[in-house]
Amino acid sequence: MPSAMGGPLPARDRGRNHMLLYLTDWLAQFHSGFFVFRYLTLRTILGILTALAMALLIGRPLIRWLSTYKIGQTVRSDGPQSHFSKAGTPTMGGTLILVAIVVSTLLWADLQNRFVWVVLITTVAFGLIGLWDDYRKLVLRDPKGLPGRWKYFWQTVAGLAAALYLYLSATSPNETALLVPYLKDVSLQLGPAFVLFAYFVIVGTSNAVNLTDGLDGLAVLPSVMVAGGLGIMVYAAGHTEIASYLKIPHVTDVGEVVIFCGAVAGAGLGFLWFNTYPAQVFMGDVGALALGAALGTIAVVAKQELVLFIMGGIFVLETLSVMLQVASYKLTGRRIFRMAPLHHHYELKGWPEPRVIVRFWIVTVVLVLIGLASLKIR
Repeated sequence: MPSAMGGPLPARDRGRNHMLLYLTDWLAQFHSGFFVFRYLTLRTILGILTALAMALLIGRPLIRWLSTYKIGQTVRSDGPQSHFSKAGTPTMGGTLILVAIVVSTLLWADLQNRFVWVVLITTVAFGLIGLWDDYRKLVLRDPKGLPGRWKYFWQTVAGLAAALYLYLSATSPNETALLVPYLKDVSLQLGPAFVLFAYFVIVGTSNAVNLTDGLDGLAVLPSVMVAGGLGIMVYAAGHTEIASYLKIPHVTDVGEVVIFCGAVAGAGLGFLWFNTYPAQVFMGDVGALALGAALGTIAVVAKQELVLFIMGGIFVLETLSVMLQVASYKLTGRRIFRMAPLHHHYELKGWPEPRVIVRFWIVTVVLVLIGLASLKIR
């Protein structure tokens, strides 16, 4: 693996475990310029651009296909009236996010790196759960989609599998510790409790992003920003000297996951091209559940679970608004918000949809910066 400063791979590892790097390693025999493809920083940039290009290329054909087969959005009758015009908008567009992430990661990441496979497989697993739910609702016209108990069951299976694998394959105590941000040298050894904690982070983040996906572009750009912030964290955690300097847990080989972070960011930006207000396509559960699982798993392998709660504060607030609304109504018969999740509350207060979206984006920018500040404020 290249160093966190973009250094070349060790001689025994150079270019043999990467789809495109095998070719560039061979071409380097004829021109030394091809050695540049061994650098982690360059491969991350190429991963971003590859995922972005793929999303842009397949976006319009996918929208046409979804429109042809009338795979469109259904709108809640009790929701904001401004949403009624969205009925029929092509949905399941998150498929292009998933495809772009997978292809870009397979092309540019080290395919013998266990962390890459964990984040990739977990993301795909949650995406498939969302795809089946969308298919039942939009194609089979089953308004319930995948029943909640079965959706949660399969999320539990996927989340626990990822958490258990990370626990059993850990090669150092750092991999199962909990870093407390902003405090110097405070790291809690979780032991077997790591499995349960990691499971809740992955499944919880997946569902939080899904709850946030209610307005055009509201969930996808914050996901891109959080993926970028976590990418910096991954980059630092994977380098011995940088991790030591910043006093964060060093996790051997985790730096390769920065390419996956780049793929998530590129795919999200490509999808936003079509999802920006007024949206031409919605991501559906296939995209929202996958993005949330991706962010949760990245945070777990980078040991930045608590920082994820800061960076993804919008997702946390949206989830809390639903929990508080349900609890208040059941206990007192009264609602705290005009409607949950939180973004609907502001719509019903009279905020135009673009204002809600952009302000939530601005809040996410601030929260990501606050999360990144934890690297130095210790």
